[in-house]
Amino acid sequence: MAAAAVAAAGVAAVAADPQVVRSSTEPDIERSELTSGVRVITERMPEARSVSIGMWFAVGSRDEPDTLAGASHFLEHLLFKGTEQRSARSIALAVDAVGGEMNAYTTREHTAYYLRLPVAELHDGLELLADVVSEPAFRQHELDAERDVIIEELLMSEDTPDDLVITALYESLYPDHPLGRETLGSHDTVEAMTRDDVAAFHSQWYRPRTAVVAAAGALEHDEVLAAIDGLFDLGTVGEVPQRSGPTGEIRPLVVIDRPIEQVHVAVGWPALSLGDDDRYAMWVANHVLGGGMSSRLFQKIREERGLAYTVFTSPSSYSDAGSLIMYAGTAVNRLGELLDVTDEVLAGFIADGITDEEHAVALGYLEGSMLLGLEDSGSRMSRLGTGLATRNDITPVDEHIRRIRAVTTDDVAAVISRIFGGPRAVSAVGPLGSGDPALDRFVHG
Repeated sequence: MAAAAVAAAGVAAVAADPQVVRSSTEPDIERSELTSGVRVITERMPEARSVSIGMWFAVGSRDEPDTLAGASHFLEHLLFKGTEQRSARSIALAVDAVGGEMNAYTTREHTAYYLRLPVAELHDGLELLADVVSEPAFRQHELDAERDVIIEELLMSEDTPDDLVITALYESLYPDHPLGRETLGSHDTVEAMTRDDVAAFHSQWYRPRTAVVAAAGALEHDEVLAAIDGLFDLGTVGEVPQRSGPTGEIRPLVVIDRPIEQVHVAVGWPALSLGDDDRYAMWVANHVLGGGMSSRLFQKIREERGLAYTVFTSPSSYSDAGSLIMYAGTAVNRLGELLDVTDEVLAGFIADGITDEEHAVALGYLEGSMLLGLEDSGSRMSRLGTGLATRNDITPVDEHIRRIRAVTTDDVAAVISRIFGGPRAVSAVGPLGSGDPALDRFVHG
């Protein structure tokens, strides 16, 4: 589309005086909804020398039909290949010339594109981002080249056992459901995807109703609104994805035989969704179990026994589901010991809950890590964009801290029972043939 046509279409999408809502608890955060339905949210950081701007779309890999698995990720790659007016090289040159950063990522429920630039480049950055997300060229030769890149990415993931074991675990936790699929897609779906498939996916989902513009740095909200006047021509309002949660029973054990030196093991439990009030207690429980260097699993498995270089637990939450996973890798001849120690730690964790000291450390960690994570414009932009795209809400920092501090040891005990009292899935990658007696004991008791 010609620049004049983009401007003409975009002007209609911006209200002459869109209502600006300022957070009562965080006055530097302001948000608006344009007449088109695009949500705009900013955070003013007057001390910063940079601005971070991004565009979030509330659509991800779980919203793809089976035949188009990987379409969101494929599209993420292709938008950087160029527009009708810009080549991939000209996009890269524009960002490099000002020392900026441009990137994107795809998750199961949203996709994000973002830029970090010097303050003076705000307007040019927004224009570049708008062009990239709304006017992709989808040139056939570039699509074919990027298809090869994604196939290499898939091969790399399959050759990385600590990635492969997590992929297998998700398939076990969410069997026959899109949450269990690899975000990259599969060899078959990526190979079969056509230009028309990708263009249609973009046309269907990259619409105002799923879109969020987020920005943070040395800026003013009205300045961002003025800058996007005439940009982000995303057509008609569009629709939001209709989702249904997973209902299938988890698969207790998956073993992938690989001729490698270690056995990589992942254990997962169904956990809590994004809106579950117990998620704060889950974060505390996760930190005590395996979320930090002082955690029980890290101390017992790595520090005391030397069984693994890496061991951790991590929760993931989605709009209607969630999981909590554990990962460790060890030598083949020490697999039984690793699993025995893991069971021992889990048994004590479930039976006794957490100590007062562990409770205090976890609360301090969660509060401190959140505050330290908001030191730069990029992290603040990400908080805003992700919050609106996934929950259509931003939890104020003070409220977030209040809810962390309010978690009691009884709350943690209840959430431990809720999560770890249920079934678990196990995946293993390594030189295991068709299985291992230690794994069978760990899974079946």
